Amino acid sequence: MKITLRTLVLLVGGLVTSYIAMAQTPTDGLMMPKGDLCILVNYEYGQFDHYWEGETLRKNGTIAKVQRRTALAMAAYGITNKLDAYIGLPYVSTNSTTPNGGKFAGASGIQDLSLGLKYEALRKRGEKGELTVFGSVLFSTPVSNYLSDYQPYSIGIGAPQLAWRGVVEYEWNSGWYARGQGGYIWKGYTQAEREYYYNDGSYYTSWMDVPSAWTYEAVVGKWFMDKSLRVEVSFNSSRSTSGDDIRAYNAPQPTNRVDMDRVGAFAQYFFKSVKGLGLVAAYSRVVHGRNAPEMSSISGGVTYQFGLFNPKN
Repeated sequence: MKITLRTLVLLVGGLVTSYIAMAQTPTDGLMMPKGDLCILVNYEYGQFDHYWEGETLRKNGTIAKVQRRTALAMAAYGITNKLDAYIGLPYVSTNSTTPNGGKFAGASGIQDLSLGLKYEALRKRGEKGELTVFGSVLFSTPVSNYLSDYQPYSIGIGAPQLAWRGVVEYEWNSGWYARGQGGYIWKGYTQAEREYYYNDGSYYTSWMDVPSAWTYEAVVGKWFMDKSLRVEVSFNSSRSTSGDDIRAYNAPQPTNRVDMDRVGAFAQYFFKSVKGLGLVAAYSRVVHGRNAPEMSSISGGVTYQFGLFNPKN
């Protein structure tokens, strides 16, 4: 079956979504006790059949649904009571379904290794609640030789990334809390399997400059059941600093400008009967974008926290 532009729905926006979802732990309002290790195993499923070509929302007329599955293993360690370290490695698979039940060939493999740090810069207790301020940095780089320009099926953008974020959270004595974060994600170059591409001009090279981005997030949440359960809703926005639009009758590529607004919900439960064991679940949907998919994602995972060098923690 011939693949038209409407079948080549944009993946780059989906990659950004997955990256932000993976980065939720380094940018939440919690810190690990010194010497504690927390392991997360998480599975995420996302799909879309509409996308924005530039600022025009289009329906995928040839394939009914683009699907993306991500299995993530991640660990956080408390270096001190004010400094946490993170490491994460996702396995990603993609495919698309057709109206007659067939499938286009997707891709699968290990994506990017991520390494991060989060520092608690301020914690101040008042009569009505507590204010905390954090800073985080997260670096990621491809660890497998996947093709970044094979969109919409590529498993990643194939470029190194470095994200800086500042996070402010205020928690009231009632258990309600509000959190805001702003950050910048620098993205490097990725190599395509072609020697020419167009990005508001002709480039006779296989190296593509992936646009960097500013990110913003606002979160409102509440603790329940004596701090065994936390539930929150969020709004997240990402804006590229450069890039081009998807051209008519052409496939998307890593040089595209990707802007997204996303809403989501998140829940985490800590078992009292099994110390250290927890469950996480999340849902998100892209509600507005530019050169981005109108993607919906759902995820669930298991966490386990224990004292690595001090079992009594």
